Amino acid sequence: MNTAITPPPLPDHLSTDARSPHYSAAVFEHDIGIRFNDKERVDVAEYCISEGWIKVPAGKTVDRKGHPLMIKLKGKVEAFYR
Repeated sequence: MNTAITPPPLPDHLSTDARSPHYSAAVFEHDIGIRFNDKERVDVAEYCISEGWIKVPAGKTVDRKGHPLMIKLKGKVEAFYR
């Protein structure tokens, strides 16, 4: 029997922060990869394929609530399941 679960389609805009409206728990049950400007990135916190940007932490800098500060990088974004 084939019991493999097919992953849901990857959304255009996805965030790893559970407080965000762009967070999807069903997608994170599978391993996701992000390719930015033809290089695979592992530190991506949020992405938007149609607008062509990713958000990554700005080093070890955090805000007053302890959340990392993000910077937005623009370029070619590809999301895929590993």
